[in-house]
Amino acid sequence: MNADNVVVDAGVPSPAELRAVLGHFATGVAVIAAHDGTRPIGFTCQSVVSVSLDPPYVSFCPAKSSTSWPLLRGTGTLCINILAEDQRAVCGRFAASGGDKFAGVEWSPAGNGAPALHGALAHIEASVELEHDAGDHTVVLARISGLRATEGARPLLYYRGGFGGFAG
Repeated sequence: MNADNVVVDAGVPSPAELRAVLGHFATGVAVIAAHDGTRPIGFTCQSVVSVSLDPPYVSFCPAKSSTSWPLLRGTGTLCINILAEDQRAVCGRFAASGGDKFAGVEWSPAGNGAPALHGALAHIEASVELEHDAGDHTVVLARISGLRATEGARPLLYYRGGFGGFAG
């Protein structure tokens, strides 16, 4: 025990232990999207967080194993599409590796040219400012240049390995 009567375990938790405990934190689900001038690119991400209001920053954490993030990084401009409760299939499509993830998905260019998915709960336009190596992920800091939200829709949530809605 330490001075605050908190049990301190000197062992390093396993990935399974981390998932089991950190999975108790519900998160929203987003599709990070960009356009490389030829085609739209995107991936599902649940680690989006507001960082600062002034200046306006958001961050997200793509896995280093992502084949999409290196392609998006090169564009510099993104649209973070916060998914609505009824977009579970969209989430699954963008979580899969390979193939044309945008096939059958309606979108329009956001103000910065990145894909804004139709039906999303919110759209955050941003530009990549910095990246930081963080184990098996990369922490990306992006400056917000525009945003909008749809009132009355409910978010798609990720909790303990599953997807669902918010019963508020």
